[in-house]
Amino acid sequence: MALADTLLVFRSRKILLLLLLGFSSGLPLALTAGTLQAWLTVEGVDLKTIGWFALVGQPYTYKFLWAPLMDRYALPFLGRRRGWLVVTQVALAAAIAFMGTLSPQDSPWLLAGFALLVAFLSASQDIVFDAFRADTLSAEERGAGAAVSVFGYRIAMLVSGGLALVLADSVLGWQATYWLMAGLMAVGVIATWNSLEPPSAGAPPRTLVAAVEEPLAEYFSRHGAWVLLALVVLYKLGDAFAGSLSTAFLIRGAGFSVTDVGAINKGLGLVATILGALVGGALMAHLRLYRSLMLFGILQAVTNLGFMAIAIVGKSYPLMIAAVAAENLCGGMGTAAFVALLMAMCERRFSATQYALLSALAAVGRVYVGPAAGVMATDLGWTVFFFVTFLIALPGVGMLWWQRKRIDALDTSPES
Repeated sequence: MALADTLLVFRSRKILLLLLLGFSSGLPLALTAGTLQAWLTVEGVDLKTIGWFALVGQPYTYKFLWAPLMDRYALPFLGRRRGWLVVTQVALAAAIAFMGTLSPQDSPWLLAGFALLVAFLSASQDIVFDAFRADTLSAEERGAGAAVSVFGYRIAMLVSGGLALVLADSVLGWQATYWLMAGLMAVGVIATWNSLEPPSAGAPPRTLVAAVEEPLAEYFSRHGAWVLLALVVLYKLGDAFAGSLSTAFLIRGAGFSVTDVGAINKGLGLVATILGALVGGALMAHLRLYRSLMLFGILQAVTNLGFMAIAIVGKSYPLMIAAVAAENLCGGMGTAAFVALLMAMCERRFSATQYALLSALAAVGRVYVGPAAGVMATDLGWTVFFFVTFLIALPGVGMLWWQRKRIDALDTSPES
């Protein structure tokens, strides 16, 4: 595919709407996490209570439990995917707006209850959005679709995270800021309204029990199903190990200030991740799925060595900028390809349930490597630790090479 044809994929109406839906998907996250924590802190809520508020994010971890409901039941308007999307988006707007009417000091547990509701509705929106994206994109569009949805998601996190804090602190106050964020959910509603319902790939499951059993039975009936699940866990495992302690390393190990880390590791890192997702999506239309996964997987592994170089050389701003930019750029490229892989692994009749399960499995490394990484860094030292994270990334690349024929088959299957 020529470069001009590759870039044309990004100009389609479908891809633009996925950008807006990605924004809608990412917007609620910070409002129940970092932004909410800042609000509680400013209002003088005690640290123990703030600690308990961290639990409101649990629905994101367990969303696969109710995903079958969204595969089984279709609402009587807009279709099976768009109907659920618009309901969760409108409900999110209402719940976020109501959060803005509450006082952390006067009604902390009511606020916690509505924060939990927002997280549940947000996780539910994610279930349907992931299914909608998997159902609506052709094989040629998956890279671009993954890239722009990640782009929209990250921009939304900036808006509901960094921008919301600035607005709440010096312009609008907390109540009006939450109301503004609620109003921005209209972006998702408008995008859903203007989207087309994905073509049906068959009748949905007949019963709720079937909605749980059939997606699992269909997936595990495939030859090599377990091997591909192992690939899902391993592909970004080295990236997860290195990322789990990168902030602590830059501050404690390399001696950079918190401001340095905020501006470079977080600010520059976010920009590089967004750029990486967009570049990765554009390249995928030319390279296709397997070659993209292989190239980006190797780059993800190699860029971990940039932090090893900092550990050897010591505090160096040029080296820090280069390492952070390279790691996040290649990580963003890998994320775009990885999301495309998960979409390709879903059968359209069960895409809500299957994608929720696959994405939960993919998060295992990101969620649970922290304790092991801490022990390794303490016992081995930073230099050896980051070299080991490079080695940890290699089995995923090796398994990818081993499974090339299966991945190529996913990329050219009738479902594509």
